[in-house]
Amino acid sequence: MKNNEIQKATEPNVESIQYSKENEELVKSGFWAKTKKFAGKVPFTRDAVAMYYCALDSKTPLWAKGIAFGALAYFITPIDAIPDAFIAMGLTDDAAVIMAGFRAISSQVKDEHLDKAEMFFK
Repeated sequence: MKNNEIQKATEPNVESIQYSKENEELVKSGFWAKTKKFAGKVPFTRDAVAMYYCALDSKTPLWAKGIAFGALAYFITPIDAIPDAFIAMGLTDDAAVIMAGFRAISSQVKDEHLDKAEMFFK
């Protein structure tokens, strides 16, 4: 097996991620309340906001929306691996999921999404 074949065999196929209407609805209903609560307290909120705007963009492919809404749904749900009530530790799992999701769809996050995220913090 050649190196590029090994790499392809071990890389996840992000385009096979399933889109979930339930995740989209959950994110649309609860994202801003959770984000405003933690904005400025955790470093990944800018990426989360940019990912949110990317997920809402009609030009974003469905596989990327699936990843974005999935990661953002994990962030806003109260039940996760480490409860958010433990501020120092409680958001580390959320940060990991947001960063992994952002990295997976980074080619879809456009300057306009980043600019909108920046405007949120001004």
